[in-house]
Amino acid sequence: MQVQYTGDHNGTDFYQHIQGAISRRKADEFYINLETIQVATNNFSDANMLGQGGFGPVYKGTLGDGKEVAVKRLSSCSEQGTEEFTNEVLLILKLQHKNLVRLLGFCIDGEEKLLVYEFMPNSSLDVILFDPRKRAQFSWRKRLNIVNGIAKGILYLHEDSRLRIIHRDLKASNVLLDPDMNPKISDFGMARIFAGSEGEANTARIVGTYGYMAPEYAMEGLYSIKSDVFSFGVLMLEIITGRRNAAFHKPKNAPSLLPYAWQQWNEGNALALMDPVLTDTSDPDEFLRYLNIGLLCVQEDPFDRPTMSSVVVMLKGENISLRQPERPAFSVGRFTDDYQMKDNNSSSNRLTISDILPR
Repeated sequence: MQVQYTGDHNGTDFYQHIQGAISRRKADEFYINLETIQVATNNFSDANMLGQGGFGPVYKGTLGDGKEVAVKRLSSCSEQGTEEFTNEVLLILKLQHKNLVRLLGFCIDGEEKLLVYEFMPNSSLDVILFDPRKRAQFSWRKRLNIVNGIAKGILYLHEDSRLRIIHRDLKASNVLLDPDMNPKISDFGMARIFAGSEGEANTARIVGTYGYMAPEYAMEGLYSIKSDVFSFGVLMLEIITGRRNAAFHKPKNAPSLLPYAWQQWNEGNALALMDPVLTDTSDPDEFLRYLNIGLLCVQEDPFDRPTMSSVVVMLKGENISLRQPERPAFSVGRFTDDYQMKDNNSSSNRLTISDILPR
């Protein structure tokens, strides 16, 4: 695709940076001009808006050849947003896996920074999973397919791609569903590449999502492949129980899904966690096995969590002996005003960390 770029000096510098990182030819090939995107989205009309992502609105569009797309529009030109936009372009153009969403193109034009993705007609996992009426669409087999697909996508990021990538923001709203309800991991703005044998890294800027962050990341800014494993464990427990971790309403001694799941497991009452809509389609033994794996993924000590390669093997192997999980990590956070304003029962809310303590 031929580049037709008319941005300002800052935008030009930004585009040249992307060219330098992925080659001019590839950057030019994926560049889509602003006019094309405006026509596709009916000039970003409200009627075309699919939802609000972490860094701006997402619109449905139809390109000239009839192809349906999703357009993510960066809502501000803050340094933070620009960094994440660049990160997403550079990373996702280098990644190819059936369980990762595909980036079709990008645009930088003046203040506009846009990402164009393949369109996912079934929206994101949270939209169906946490809706009491829609959730019944997810039979036990479909849920297992989603769990396994997400696991394979993360394994690809951690071990099988040319890069070693930590996603850092895995959650239900960042898993999109294709026409056959196959999962595709999206939103790589927070992702980080690990070099060589590097095991973990530290950041002073902790940005993530309440309920999905590993305790070592929330409290110390430490992240590794094991922090993604923790997020996967939370997500897996949400999928098989149909309950949201961060907005879980139970007695005060179990304010979120993790401690409640552990309490039920420990008291031998784990089947009470099964989503009631699954009663006729699920296998109780299989449910307990998946619950066991989910609890292993959310152990407090990262060393006690399995790697994603082990998780994929455990998910497939019915005859594999699983160790008993210990008490998982429980932590609490304080919602920011931003969270409270944007809280619309979606799991895309961000959290600023303060006073996060283990119990």
